[in-house]
Amino acid sequence: MPGLLRTLAFVLALAALGAQPARAEPVADFYRGKTVSLIVSSATGGGYDLLARIIARHLGKHVPGNPTIVVRNMPGAGGIVATNHLYNVAAKDGTVIGGVQANTPIEPLIGTKEAQYDATKFNWLGSPSTEVGMLVVWHAAPVDSIEDVKRRQISVGASGANSTPSFYARLLNETLGTKLKIIVGYPGQTEAFLAMERGEVDGYPSVFYSSLMAVRPHWIKDKKAKILVQFGAAPQPEIADVPFAPNLITNPDDKLLMEAAFAPLALGRPYLMPPGTPPDRVAAMQAALAATFKDAEFLADAKSAALDINAPRNGAQLQEVVERAYRTPPHIVERLRKLQQQ
Repeated sequence: MPGLLRTLAFVLALAALGAQPARAEPVADFYRGKTVSLIVSSATGGGYDLLARIIARHLGKHVPGNPTIVVRNMPGAGGIVATNHLYNVAAKDGTVIGGVQANTPIEPLIGTKEAQYDATKFNWLGSPSTEVGMLVVWHAAPVDSIEDVKRRQISVGASGANSTPSFYARLLNETLGTKLKIIVGYPGQTEAFLAMERGEVDGYPSVFYSSLMAVRPHWIKDKKAKILVQFGAAPQPEIADVPFAPNLITNPDDKLLMEAAFAPLALGRPYLMPPGTPPDRVAAMQAALAATFKDAEFLADAKSAALDINAPRNGAQLQEVVERAYRTPPHIVERLRKLQQQ
């Protein structure tokens, strides 16, 4: 009889175990042997693409299960095509991450109809840097300070009327009272820089410090160009003597306008996962990306490629930047949209 009771107890115990819900698959078990797609919202050969390929080279060893990371380029509409895909189409199981251009999270806020996503619902992973924009003029330009540009008109190059350089030129004109005349038609920054060197235009209204140091480092050292003002989430320490735009204004609405307009600079080069991705896999990828940004081999590769890894931000910090932008008062959003759509 005791043997029968023990057998019955064993059978009942097995039945009880079978009735328990299945244990969630560990992150390492999920990723082991998997391939993770890193979708980049730009074409091959540019800074975003180069950064993504260096990240892909090192990220997998920091993810539990060590998956293979493969870069896929999905350019179009200034990054909106890829961001739409990541929100609406991409797998939400943890096998897709995205590296998007910093403007894309703000596009729905400024009324871009093509942007079919809610940026606050993405799972933000982190960014290797923040960006600082600058108004840069050629050394022969007839101005030496931002005060001079309030009194005298100068010309600045841009690709199109609704391009990022044009937007920031209009923002500086509206908030600081500068007199920047926008000359459009330059395909990109490289062509606008050549136009500055030829004397066709006086300057460029939204040079990123990291970009200038990568492609024209001698300009400042050899005094070929002058930086008149810098702008973004915080000043660039290396150019501490250059005025910081938010410190030059006292109007509260103008300050709010600048904060919203500079949100993309605070995001830097952000990485994300689609909404609906399991939280444990998001957390694992956030930790892996943070570890990658501290990885000595990654940093060496980034340095050799002249990529500035200056101030890594984690997913929570990016989420706060995005949510704060979407808390911008409606009347400020309206001003932002007018600046974008002129």
